[in-house]
Amino acid sequence: MITFLLCLAALVVAYFTYGKYIERQAGVDDSIVTPCHRCADGVDYIEMPRWRVFLVQLLNIAGTGPIFGAILGACFGPVAFLWITIGGIFFGAMHDYLSGMMILRHDGKSLPEVIGDTLGKNMRTLVRWFAIALMIIVGAVFMVSPAGLLAKLTDSISIQMWLYIILGYYIIATVLPVNKVIGKIYPIFGATMLIMALGLLGVLFFEPYVIPEMSFHNFHSAADTLPIFPTVCITIACGAISGFHATQSPMMARCVDKEHQCRSVFFGAMITESIIALIWAAIAMAFFGAIDILNGQLAANGNNPAWVVSVISTTTLGKVGGILAILGVVAAPITSGDTAFRSARLMLSDMFNFNQRPLINRLLVSLPLFVAGFILSQIDFDIIWRYFAWSNQTLATITLWAIYVWLYRSGANVWVALIPAIIMTDVVSTFVFQSSQFIGMGATPVSYFAGAACALVLTFFMIRYTGLPYIGKKSDANITKI
Repeated sequence: MITFLLCLAALVVAYFTYGKYIERQAGVDDSIVTPCHRCADGVDYIEMPRWRVFLVQLLNIAGTGPIFGAILGACFGPVAFLWITIGGIFFGAMHDYLSGMMILRHDGKSLPEVIGDTLGKNMRTLVRWFAIALMIIVGAVFMVSPAGLLAKLTDSISIQMWLYIILGYYIIATVLPVNKVIGKIYPIFGATMLIMALGLLGVLFFEPYVIPEMSFHNFHSAADTLPIFPTVCITIACGAISGFHATQSPMMARCVDKEHQCRSVFFGAMITESIIALIWAAIAMAFFGAIDILNGQLAANGNNPAWVVSVISTTTLGKVGGILAILGVVAAPITSGDTAFRSARLMLSDMFNFNQRPLINRLLVSLPLFVAGFILSQIDFDIIWRYFAWSNQTLATITLWAIYVWLYRSGANVWVALIPAIIMTDVVSTFVFQSSQFIGMGATPVSYFAGAACALVLTFFMIRYTGLPYIGKKSDANITKI
């Protein structure tokens, strides 16, 4: 349990230390009028209390990510603790906070528009369609998974009918003002997720479960084809770093009252998510008695982490745990799905400068997204999910490079973004060369070399167009947009 406790302590301490440092790099200034006041429209730009914004942001970025990803990551062994902790602090929390501040300073514009202001119009165009496609995939994924579970729980209602019901909810939540549905019910589900995690934390402390200590051994049953690097970094996304998070931040950037609140809303929500992921990784490794048993049980149940959630919750937390498990694997993905569609609506409206005050305009933008999402929901779930994780981490990598440029222009410490950007570029590149989903070289020396070469070439390219990185010295150099 020592490794687990050290990682837990590191995450908590990081909020008060590294979070403060990153906040200084952003140059927080409460005298700047935030978008919720400057651009108030009664639909998307609405001031909400910080506690409510925090809980909505937490649920927006979390969903089942820190649960399912952590369980699947636990199959690799205690090395998952290391990625959740280091990734959560130096990659994810930094990424979420600084991208959130970038978005806030750009009047809460959607992520592609902000990236375009830092990396140029060509990258803006690419990220626009890449991010919108990702949002539709997320929406489709988070229609299918809860619909399937609900169909099993209610024999009289088919999975197709549940898809229609969930889609109907998505339409309502996407087009109504943010404080009508999302602002009211999300804090409840966000609090529920926290309660479940705290309950499991108590179980780990007071029950005789043995949490394995740090080891770099690959415990996965398919270790030969799934190496720790980069697979763990792709598998544990939301609990460490996720590009999806930055697509959700514009919604809450439009509701924050003062700039100083952003550390708790963006950095704090990511740290909280990492803590949730850490707890689930620990309980998944400890509950079955051994990591190889976890691998075997997962394989026997279709590699479905929802089954693990149900078994662990009902066994350790009783009837209350069963209710929380249902909320976790049904409500959480649904609430991530609707905000994905809402984000796509904001991206399209920002792209075409389309006024979103009239309800009919919101419907006109949203309906094509829902049609596309519903069509994708009819495709085999494994095919949809196969490319989601990589796309998610690729978007995070692009965002990290945008943060690097933003910090450079501000005269801040670019290293806090540059190092994670280089590493994540290596991660997503190496995965392309290794995974059977793409080139399929496997974990060969050539694949590692090719991934590293891609990271080095892109790093040289970025530094060539932005100037050499520096620490704390503002430059007057003109930045060439890419």
